Amino acid sequence: MTNRKGFTLIELLVVIAIIVILIGLLFPAFRGVQDQAKKTQAKNDLTQIVTAVDAFYTEYGRYPTTSNTDTSATYGPGGSDTENGDLFKELRGTSNTLNTRQIVFTSPPDAKDQTNPRSGTKTTTSGYYDPWGSEYAIALDADYDNQIANPYTSTSANAGPTTLRFGVIAWSLGKDQKQDADIKAGDDVVSWQ
Repeated sequence: MTNRKGFTLIELLVVIAIIVILIGLLFPAFRGVQDQAKKTQAKNDLTQIVTAVDAFYTEYGRYPTTSNTDTSATYGPGGSDTENGDLFKELRGTSNTLNTRQIVFTSPPDAKDQTNPRSGTKTTTSGYYDPWGSEYAIALDADYDNQIANPYTSTSANAGPTTLRFGVIAWSLGKDQKQDADIKAGDDVVSWQ
């Protein structure tokens, strides 16, 4: 009888194959956890944005927008101001156009990768980006009637009423970086639900 002191090549390959299969089974669960963490971060960012705009309103008695002819001023994707950087310059206190006392209402971090910003601000434009790389969209009640048109207009979109009774709303386009037709079935993250 011989004394074995190690693994045979076949035993080693079987162990490696089992480890690879286990990693393959865990990877989708890990991706799901990462996606949920990004959604949670986006929801927290949206809450901070809405709170910062409300604090600006409390301090100055108006919203941080020069628009007074539109029913709402929308910053970011799909808005009349396609970038949200001008709004965040005011909220971060780096501009004194509307924020004359240069009060810091929010202080989001700078994005780690400035060429492909995610989860932070792009320093050249001051735009604030979600975890997937799209700018956050923000709508302000520019005519001060406490109504903003719901950007999700389909009645079957689980978006709620066509007119939202808020002074400010914010949303993220989510992982697919497109505005979904159905909020609950899509991956968009909104501040009002």
